[in-house]
Amino acid sequence: MKPALSVIFFTVSSGAGLGLAVWLLVMQLTGQVDASQRLFWLAFVLAAVLVTAGLISSTLHLANPRNAWRAFARFRTSWLSREGVLAVALYPVAALHAWLSVQQADAARITGLLLIGLSLSTVVCTAMIYACLKAVPRWRTWHTPVSYLLYALAAGGLIWTALCAVAGAPVSGAGLAMWLAACAALVKLLFFAKFSQRVHATLNQALAVPETAPPGRMQGKVRLLDAGHSQGTFLTDEFGFVLARSRARTLRLTMFLLTLPVPLVLLMVGSAGQGGLVPLAAAAMCFLGGVLLERWLFFAQAEHVVRLYHGQQRV
Repeated sequence: MKPALSVIFFTVSSGAGLGLAVWLLVMQLTGQVDASQRLFWLAFVLAAVLVTAGLISSTLHLANPRNAWRAFARFRTSWLSREGVLAVALYPVAALHAWLSVQQADAARITGLLLIGLSLSTVVCTAMIYACLKAVPRWRTWHTPVSYLLYALAAGGLIWTALCAVAGAPVSGAGLAMWLAACAALVKLLFFAKFSQRVHATLNQALAVPETAPPGRMQGKVRLLDAGHSQGTFLTDEFGFVLARSRARTLRLTMFLLTLPVPLVLLMVGSAGQGGLVPLAAAAMCFLGGVLLERWLFFAQAEHVVRLYHGQQRV
């Protein structure tokens, strides 16, 4: 599938912002930070900026942005609608939480727990927009929501460690952030292993027509007689994106390097230097760069079954 840069940026930016929000709220609820500290407001504002930038970016992919409001009308049946409603609900709850954190710390615990639930639910809804699609077998798997959650939390953790250095506070959470990054890398390895060995979909499977069935039911091997066009179409351009295997291997390797060993080394350097800002910030940036690559591959290697109807057999 042709990668849309606006959607890629949206999933990475909003995911990192929501992950950072979870880290901030957990630290606040455990008494490691409060509204009287500079670190609290740095993390609060940056999380809001990342989430907002991601949401604005998501509208750039719409053919008619003026119809974006319609995405909120199908909460009961659409993961996209659920994501939109939850994302918008974050803002008033976050504003109330910020006010309570200053005025009434005890009451802020309730809004803090609610915000954690909203943040994690929004990330899951974003992932399920893709994981629910039967037409894209590579997305319809447990790996999708799990990897989205892990990458969001790991990105938030690494940004949190960098903000600790900016605010002059003790660096915390670096170890847990790298464990989350390692778990995300493991899930991605399992994903790549699964789809490198599987049998590719056929026209029969795409049309739900069995090759053998009881008498009286539709059956038989389906084959394409004619693609119906002699040149490329919108569907072949959007859903027929082909990524060379050699290039895919290079991008995968780069992705794994940027999301695990490179941030780990930079965190070790930063810790050895009593929380040096430059290596900690570089670790967070490298990880975000790796997640951008992961998300680009996520879309570029998505093989939509509509390809089968246009003569592209490998799905």
